[in-house]
Amino acid sequence: TVGASATASAGALTENFDYGVPSGWTVNNLSDPLGSVGWFQGAQNVFEAHDGAADSYVAANFNAGGDVSLISNWLIMPTSTYNNGDTLSFFTRTNYLSDYPDRLDVRFSSVGGTDVGDTATSVGTFSTLMLSINPDEQVYGYPDFWTRYSVTLSGLNGPTSGAFAFHYVVNDGGPLASNSNYIGIDTVRVTAVPEHGTYLMLGAGLGLIGLMRKRHARA
Repeated sequence: TVGASATASAGALTENFDYGVPSGWTVNNLSDPLGSVGWFQGAQNVFEAHDGAADSYVAANFNAGGDVSLISNWLIMPTSTYNNGDTLSFFTRTNYLSDYPDRLDVRFSSVGGTDVGDTATSVGTFSTLMLSINPDEQVYGYPDFWTRYSVTLSGLNGPTSGAFAFHYVVNDGGPLASNSNYIGIDTVRVTAVPEHGTYLMLGAGLGLIGLMRKRHARA
C-alpha cells in the first residue's frame, strides 16, 4: 500500500543534460566487482546527443564494472509527488552496430530516496519494474539510434511520494567480458496528469519507436 500525504502532482520536468548528471540526481554504482565510473556526461566522439549540444546527454558503459562483473549502475531521479497518469519519457541508444549487448531497466519506488540495497542484485525500494530494454541481453537488441520510450503510472492510492530510477544492469559485463558497451539517455520528460486512483500497481507503456569498444570483425 502507498501512503498519500501530499496533494500536488509531480511538476512537469524536462532534462536535456547540458552539464552531465543534474544536481539532485543520484548515481549509485553497485556493480560487483566495482569499476571505475558510474554515470557521466556523454562523449560526442561515440555518438552525439539527441538534442542540444553534442555532449548534452548522460551515459554509462562497461567500465561501471571491473574485469568480468555484474554491472548494476543506478541513476536515480529526485523524489517527487506522483499521481496516476503521470508519464516519464526519454530517449536512449547504444553505439551503432554494437556487438556487446546492453540493457537498461526503468524502476519506480513508491517511497523515493536513494535506497537501492547494498548489493548488485538488490533493488531496495525500487522494486517495481516499469520497463526493461533488451532484458535478454541479445546482440543488437538495444537500439543503436535515438529511440523514445515512455512509462505511465497507474493504480496509485492517491498522490504518492516516489522516484524513478534508470538501472544500467548487465550480466557478465565489464572490460574483460563479452557483454556491455555504452548507452546514452537524453531528453527526459515527466508529464504530470493528475488523477486520483484507487490501489497500487504500476503499469508500463512502451513507446515504439563507449567509451565504446570496437565491434568484432566479421568475415
